[in-house]
Amino acid sequence: MATGTHIKTFYNGTWHDGDIAIINGADHGAWLGTNVFDGARYFEGVAPDLEAHCARVNRSAEALMITPTQDTAQMVEQVREGLEMYAPDAAVYIRPMYWALDGGELGVDPKPGATGFALVLEQIPLAPADKATTLTTTRFRRPVMEDAVVDAKAGCLYPNNARMLLEARAKGYGNALVADALGNVAETATANIFMVRDGEVFTPAPNGTFLAGITRARHMKHLRENGIPVHEDVLSFDDFRSADEVFMTGNMNKVTPVIEFDGTHYQHGPITKSLREMYWDWALSEK
Repeated sequence: MATGTHIKTFYNGTWHDGDIAIINGADHGAWLGTNVFDGARYFEGVAPDLEAHCARVNRSAEALMITPTQDTAQMVEQVREGLEMYAPDAAVYIRPMYWALDGGELGVDPKPGATGFALVLEQIPLAPADKATTLTTTRFRRPVMEDAVVDAKAGCLYPNNARMLLEARAKGYGNALVADALGNVAETATANIFMVRDGEVFTPAPNGTFLAGITRARHMKHLRENGIPVHEDVLSFDDFRSADEVFMTGNMNKVTPVIEFDGTHYQHGPITKSLREMYWDWALSEK
């Protein structure tokens, strides 16, 4: 079942209407999980950081040891072509994806050069600026490089994220604040995480257990350009309990205010609000 509506799929060199079948049952990516994807956004006539997202899906493929078949410029051109089929005011989720087609000698390893590619566009609205969420802890943690391909945006990582999210929802919360292997805060089940204390912004330092996102980096740049200190640091759950503001960042909704973490309540504060304005001002200036 698709998440969005008005789906367009680029597959085998052609655009197709709808959520068409693209992976066969015997494809390596279907039965052994060797697939990667990325996500960009189109809204109000702009697709911010589109090139960076297309470049990252190729890096993810290489990290999962499957062979990319599209260069970044080619992928961007395909996306632009597909977006012409949508209204200028549509909000579209852009998902380039690769999967391994065949196995190597032992079957488990993907065969070099045997890679499927598709580009899927789905119309999915952006969340309103004031739509907030709540966080709780989870017993599930982020893996390390020795355990999983944490340097890729790989589909095989997401069942663990789903466990976190389902546990949080069962406790009555919207999302989970997730620890790394050492018990320090890494991210949430679906996005990177920031906190504000005494007018300064803090976010977990990348340590090889989570993807430091493209949107995360963009927000850090905007904050610093506007004179707001940003620190990448080792952060504990107690640090978040003592925060003045907490917000999530990611491609899907850009900035999501957090109003509670396990009984600790926050305001939808001024830095969270101004960060969203900074992002929109920059994105729309790219027209």
